Amino acid sequence: MATAVPLLLLAAGALAAAAIGLFVLRQMPRAGFIVWAAVLFFVPVWVGLNAGFYWAAITLLTVVMIIVNWSAVPLRAADAWVTAFVVVILGLYGIGSVDLSSLVAAILEWVIPYIWGRILLRRVHEKWVTATIAIMAVIASVLAIIEFFTAFNPFVLIPGSGVVYETWSPLQERGGLLRVEGAFGHSIALGAALAMSTAFIVATSWWLLPKIAAVLIVATATVLTFSRAGLITLALTLVLSTFFLTGVSGRFRTAVGISGIIGAAIVIPIIDTVFGAAGDEAGGSADYRTDLLVLLEQVQLFGNPGDWHTLVSGDYYLGYFARSVDNALVLTLLRYGYVPTFLIMAALICAAVMALRRSSRTPASIAVIGQLPSLVVVALITQYSMFLWFCVGLAITWAHDRNSMGASTERYLAPRAAVRLVDAPIISTVDRTEVPRS
Repeated sequence: MATAVPLLLLAAGALAAAAIGLFVLRQMPRAGFIVWAAVLFFVPVWVGLNAGFYWAAITLLTVVMIIVNWSAVPLRAADAWVTAFVVVILGLYGIGSVDLSSLVAAILEWVIPYIWGRILLRRVHEKWVTATIAIMAVIASVLAIIEFFTAFNPFVLIPGSGVVYETWSPLQERGGLLRVEGAFGHSIALGAALAMSTAFIVATSWWLLPKIAAVLIVATATVLTFSRAGLITLALTLVLSTFFLTGVSGRFRTAVGISGIIGAAIVIPIIDTVFGAAGDEAGGSADYRTDLLVLLEQVQLFGNPGDWHTLVSGDYYLGYFARSVDNALVLTLLRYGYVPTFLIMAALICAAVMALRRSSRTPASIAVIGQLPSLVVVALITQYSMFLWFCVGLAITWAHDRNSMGASTERYLAPRAAVRLVDAPIISTVDRTEVPRS
């Protein structure tokens, strides 16, 4: 009995602390978003807990942020696509056509961050969101550059869940050089996240020199991931955001253009040398992604194809692909089938289409459209997955709320009918992960 009293007091204290924490997060949404962004960029995915299934720290915090910041938003076409996807895969799980891990991965890594992106701007101004992501990306990039020159990654010293830690903590090399990965568990994930972040850096209202310096720092860190997907999406995102986002000065565009030419002259020979030294590893990685297309023969209209790991298709033993499917589109098709994949990808396209017209073009929509090429060469892994779907939700809300938030109200520059298909209001209302090969 004497032992039970202190335990009850500790439990009461913990509940009181949790209640106070939730109250503070509700009252200080900007500080809350800083915490969320810091966890996204600096807390590895292996930090979490098992409660029925594995919850990464960023997933738990995202759920908390949704609860304490919940606000009504007008529903949009993208919401209908996401809802339909969830309903369909729940039904498929009920009949055994989608496994539990695939269902959980979709809800935790895609749907939850999408919802967070949808409601955030009701509580936090777009300029604060833009600056916060930009600052976090610069800090992460500085740490990545230090990681490269010291060959030391402090994040791998953070303990975590056994299987997740064993999967994502090992460091990688290419051509004898360390591929930086920061807290993202893989160089591809870091490269893609930094590429998306460049759109937010370009959109900041910072002075010219700090903004150019930030872009150069993030670009340098992305180069040091030695990830082809990261480099391609960085270039695409930087070009689109620099020359198509509104409010970007002509001096900045000129500076980025000149820096890009000089940077390409310096970086291309280095990349060529590194990939040349990597030899069969880099070339095999590229060939592997082409070989993945043989898996399309296993895709069904609804649900997964069952156990295809032991099958042989032509000259391919499909078990070769069992450990890793480095193609988000193919992996989604295998997990859920053609129809559910169409539903969830339609939501992502809704966000990308926001960039077609000037009045709805935002750093979030640019970040999403810049990642489209990566979806066919990279799996949605670690925090990269959550960051992408957060940007999808953010792009949908941002595009429709710009007028009420004091942003520009320019006329459409793209045909209205083409955009109306994906952004018309509907109603107003109050993975498990894969280990990629390069």
